Amino acid sequence: MSKPPVDIVAGPAPNEFSDPFVRKELKRAAVWLGLAAAIALMVLLIQPLLIIFGGLVFASMLDGGVRLLGRALPIGRGWRLAIVMLFSIAFLVGTIYLTGVQVADQFAQLRTTLDVQAQRAIAWAVEHGMVPGRADVNGLIQQALGSFGRLTSWIGTAVGAITSMVMVAVIGLFVAIEPRLYERGLQWMVPQDLRSEFAITIGRMAYTMRRLLAGRLLGMAFEGVLIWFALMLGGVPMALVLGIIAGILAFIPNVGAILTGILMVAVGFSAGTHEGVWAIATYLIVQNFDGYVVIPLVAKHTVDMPPALTLSSQILASTLFGVIGLALADPIVAMIKVALERGSELPALGDGPTGVAVSSGAGPGVPGPA
Repeated sequence: MSKPPVDIVAGPAPNEFSDPFVRKELKRAAVWLGLAAAIALMVLLIQPLLIIFGGLVFASMLDGGVRLLGRALPIGRGWRLAIVMLFSIAFLVGTIYLTGVQVADQFAQLRTTLDVQAQRAIAWAVEHGMVPGRADVNGLIQQALGSFGRLTSWIGTAVGAITSMVMVAVIGLFVAIEPRLYERGLQWMVPQDLRSEFAITIGRMAYTMRRLLAGRLLGMAFEGVLIWFALMLGGVPMALVLGIIAGILAFIPNVGAILTGILMVAVGFSAGTHEGVWAIATYLIVQNFDGYVVIPLVAKHTVDMPPALTLSSQILASTLFGVIGLALADPIVAMIKVALERGSELPALGDGPTGVAVSSGAGPGVPGPA
């Protein structure tokens, strides 16, 4: 008696990895799963990533000082970095030693003044029917002054941000000591045929970052000193601390200027009508002079960022990443801008090594020997 024929299923099994088709599909699935995992990790680790990027920003500041000092002192990079660090530490310690007690007292007065001014403003609004009633005054004050309270607290004590600042400083110092080491490590992670283009893009990013931060630091110093001197002449109280806050907030264009103006006007009117009007006039004059004279001159020699693009990026970064994202919005956008500009040059240069070599010889962003 003959047995019935056996029906054999054709095609490879799902666990038969030796089959070329299965291996191809597994590679595709691995790529998509890897991208999904990378996106999930970026969402979960966004705060540490921002701290690392802040360290790179700080390293660019140090590197800019080292390169600037190298034009006058033909000594080794390590010695120049040590001089920059010593001068920075001496400036901070000297400023705290000479004005520390005064600044601490003025910060305490500033917070009290803002509370009193907010009480007056909301009481006036209640009298004119602009808010529901006095029962909601305390809630409105907490909402209105929540950001200012956090701002003055963070600037005055840095309790919530001290660890992040230390990590930013440590990362920036290590990168500034040996930048080529980390650059070679990044190039090693890129495929060999793309390393030349990657090196050019990274060089331009570093060049742009140094120029952006140099212009930003110059604008911060100018605005802080000018506001302090003008408010002191007008008899506005807490002129020194307002100048310090204005200089710090100048690192964040647009948003920093608005916060500075609100603080100046509130403190000015707390001392009297004359001081309040003087604070308003000082703010308008300084901001107009800064916007129409200083910023264009600085942007002409550094990095020109369109105001609308800057403000939009700050809104998005602050919404997504908080205060750290707001502070780092400009450097992030500047780096993205450099990458997109370099990408737009590739079709004209060609995809081969010849086009890359031509660009590396002409590109101003390629860093020279430190």
